[in-house]
Amino acid sequence: MIESQPIHVFAPQALEVKDPAAGYFAAVRLDDFSAESVAATTVYSRKDFYKISLVTGNSSYYYQDNEYKIHTGEWVLVFTNCETPYRWEIHEGSCSGYSCMFTEDFLPLHTYIRPTDWAVFNGSAQSVFKLTDKERAFFADLFQKMITEQASAYAYKYDLLFIYVLECIHGALKLQPDSMPRSQTAASRLTEAFKNLLSGQFPLLYPHQQLTLRTAQHYADKLSVHTNYLNRALKEVTGKTTTQLINERLMQEARALLIHSNWSISQISTSLGFEEPTHFARAFRTHTGQSPSSFR
Repeated sequence: MIESQPIHVFAPQALEVKDPAAGYFAAVRLDDFSAESVAATTVYSRKDFYKISLVTGNSSYYYQDNEYKIHTGEWVLVFTNCETPYRWEIHEGSCSGYSCMFTEDFLPLHTYIRPTDWAVFNGSAQSVFKLTDKERAFFADLFQKMITEQASAYAYKYDLLFIYVLECIHGALKLQPDSMPRSQTAASRLTEAFKNLLSGQFPLLYPHQQLTLRTAQHYADKLSVHTNYLNRALKEVTGKTTTQLINERLMQEARALLIHSNWSISQISTSLGFEEPTHFARAFRTHTGQSPSSFR
């Protein structure tokens, strides 16, 4: 029995597939590894990977008190997050197929989306899909593209890999269109409006450009709601406060500017709305564990 994630990192090299501006990503063919290699992953329990797996083989998948049986010849697409426990049982032989895994900070800096914003990862929708031959071919093609692109020297390959991951997610969501919510709550509508305002301020293109919306009060005023109401809505939908979401996005932009621009740290600090570079440095260290200069 495989008690923990069997479709994990199969070799140390997988962890070296890293976007220098963000997090880790790895795509693998399960057929490239022996049954012993798969079993060896039971001792590896890294929890910060989101995973999408396209699998066949006589096995059972256990998730949220449900058992999903996969028979020989059947193919399933499985989404797992880094919060909810799960396990596989391999009844005989070994599993075949593909898997990709990524950390949350693999997502592009310019998007406010997080993996748990997608229903397949946050437990609010189906996360295990049994596929027809046509559907299996569609997803297998995406995984093959990931593996090919992962090994390429293309400068923007991580943007392309994100697009393949996104296509995989939306391809799965389209398999169950009737399960998608048909209406939004007031909290979700306000959250979406907030996220649109937040993302609309970025990217910062010039050193003299400054954010116009910097605090929770600024956003509440713009959305014509009280700050407490905005905070409750965001907390309900995202699990995070207004200030947390603003600061996370500020630090994403700070990382991008430190890596991709020649702006001084003082210019970055001012553009992001910090009164003093020391305030920016303190906030950046709290968020990343590094000073802006050492990160650069």
